[in-house]
Amino acid sequence: MSEHACDICGETEAIEVPECKKYTNGQLIHICKNCGFVYVKERRSSKEIANSWSEEVFSSTFDSNTYTARVPAVKARQTYVADFIDVEANLQDKFLCDIGAGEGQFLEIVKNYNANVFGVEPSDKNCNLLRSNGFNSFNGTAELFMKSDQFKDLEGTFDFVTMMWTLCNSYSCRDMINVAYKLLKPSGHICIAEGSRILVPFKKPLHYYFSKMKTDLHPYHFSANALTNLLQTSGFQVTKTNRFIDTDILCIMGKKQDKKFTKPLNKDNPNDVVNFFNRWHLETLNYYQNT
Repeated sequence: MSEHACDICGETEAIEVPECKKYTNGQLIHICKNCGFVYVKERRSSKEIANSWSEEVFSSTFDSNTYTARVPAVKARQTYVADFIDVEANLQDKFLCDIGAGEGQFLEIVKNYNANVFGVEPSDKNCNLLRSNGFNSFNGTAELFMKSDQFKDLEGTFDFVTMMWTLCNSYSCRDMINVAYKLLKPSGHICIAEGSRILVPFKKPLHYYFSKMKTDLHPYHFSANALTNLLQTSGFQVTKTNRFIDTDILCIMGKKQDKKFTKPLNKDNPNDVVNFFNRWHLETLNYYQNT
C-alpha cells in the first residue's frame, strides 16, 4: 500500500469521511482539505487493483460484490453515454477508444452509430470476449498500454476516448486522463461517465454506495466540480455537462487543448462535503435500515 496526496490539487492534508468506517469494514476514505475531493489515500499498485477487478469482481452477476455490464441498467446507461456523445459531436465514421472496455457491450452499442472502435481492457477473460466478437483491443491496464508498441501506433489517432465507470476505479485518475490525452487527435474529445452521488440529492442508502470490499477498488468519488477540475488541469476544455443533479449519471465531455490550457479550480468546500456525508448517514439510519 502507498499513500497518495489529492489527485486534483496535490494537497496532502485530508479529513476522514464521517462514519465511513461503519460501512467499509473499518477502511478509511478521505476528503481533501483544500478542494473537497473525496478519495482513498492508501492504495495498492495499479496491477494489483486491476487483478482484483479481473479475478474477483467481474462475474456473470451484478450485485454488491460482483459486476457485469450485461444487465438492463448498465446497458441503459451505456446507451445514454453513446447518444450523449453523438448529439454533441457525431459518432459516425469516427474512431473511438473505450478504456475499461469490459465485456464490449459499449463497443457493440457504438458500432450502431457507424463508429470505428477499439478497447483497452485488463481482464484476460474480457479481452477474449472482445476478440471473439471481432473487436480490436489491448489486454492490460491503461498504464501498460501507454508503454506498448501498439500505443505508439495509435497515439494521436482517435476522435473520442471514453471512460465509463472506469476512472473512479483506477489507480491514478491523473494518469488515466493523460493516456486519453495522448491517444486523441488535436481537438479530439474525452467523455467521462460516473455515478452522480456527491453533493447531489441522495439517490441510494449509504450502505448501498460504500462497500466492505477493498476501498482502493473504487478510490475516487467524483462531484461535478472535481471531475471538471481534473479535466481542466489536464489539457481539456469542458464542452458539455449533463443534467447530473437529478439523474444517476454524471457525464462530462472535454475537448483536447494545448497542455498549457488550464483554469482555476472550482473547489468544493470540504466542510460542505463533511456535512453532506453526515446528512447521508442520518438519512440512511432514518429511512433505509431494512433495505
